[in-house]
Amino acid sequence: MKKYLLIIMAIFLLKMSNGQSFRQPISAIYLGLGAYSKHQGDVFSFVNNQAALAQIKNAAAGVYGERRFMIAATSMYSAAVAVPSSHGNFGVNLLYAGFKNFNEYQLGLAYARNLGSVVDIGVQFNYYGYRIPAYSNVSLVTFEMGAMYHLTDQLNAGIHIYNPIGGKILKSDEQLAAVYKMGLGYDVSKLLMIAAEMVKEENSLVNLNVGIQYQMAKQFFVRVGISSVTASSYGGFGICWNNMRLDISGSYHPQLGWSPGLLLLFNSENGSLSAPFLSK
Repeated sequence: MKKYLLIIMAIFLLKMSNGQSFRQPISAIYLGLGAYSKHQGDVFSFVNNQAALAQIKNAAAGVYGERRFMIAATSMYSAAVAVPSSHGNFGVNLLYAGFKNFNEYQLGLAYARNLGSVVDIGVQFNYYGYRIPAYSNVSLVTFEMGAMYHLTDQLNAGIHIYNPIGGKILKSDEQLAAVYKMGLGYDVSKLLMIAAEMVKEENSLVNLNVGIQYQMAKQFFVRVGISSVTASSYGGFGICWNNMRLDISGSYHPQLGWSPGLLLLFNSENGSLSAPFLSK
C-alpha cells in the first residue's frame, strides 16, 4: 500500500510544479538563465536553450541533483557534456526524475553553431519516457530547438521551443506537452547579469523566471531570483577551484517547501567561475 501511495504522491508533486517539469530544475532555475549571458553561462546553459552551446569554447561537463520538496521519491538528476569543434559544437545531456516505482527519463543529443557574430542556433533530439513497473513503460522521440540573438555586446535575447509538433507517447494516449520560451539577458558588466525568461507550457499558466547573478570574486558568485507561477524564490552560491566549480542552490515553494540542489562542473581548462566555459 505504501508503494502505491508514493507513486501517487510522486505523480501529484511532479504535476503540481506547473510548468516546472523535470526538464527544468526547481532549485536551480538560474542554470537556464545563464544562456542569456556572454559571461555567466556554463555547460548546463544549453539544456535550457541549445543555441547557448555555440558559445562554449572548451570541453566541459557537469552533474546536478536536487531533492525536490525534500522528498526522495521526487528527486531529480541531470548530467551534461559539451564538446566544441571547428564544425559546430556538440552536446549530450541526461535527465532522470522519480524513484524505482515511478520515474521519468530523457537522453538528448544536441548540436549548435554560430551564424555570424549576431545569431546562434541549436537543435536537440530526445528520447523521452516514463516508467511505472506495476503499470507500463512508455517512450517517445521528440526534438527541441533554440536561437540566441546578441543584440549588443551586453544585451542578449533568445527563443526556444520544446516538442513543437506534439506527439503521443508510445503505447499510450498521453500527449507530451509543447513548451515555448522567450528570454532576455543584460550583462551590466562581466561580473553582474540580470535575466528574465517567459515560459508557456501547454495547458499551463505563463511562468516568468527572473534572476540576478553577481560574481563577487574570481572564485565566488551568488544568484537569486523568483518564479512567478508558483511564487517560488530561489538562490545559490558557487565556488571555483582550478578547473572545477561547486554550486549549492535552494528554492522555497509556499505550499510544498524546500528543494535543495547541488551542482558540480568540470572544465578542460583552468580559470574563473564562468568565463572558462565560454571564452578562451
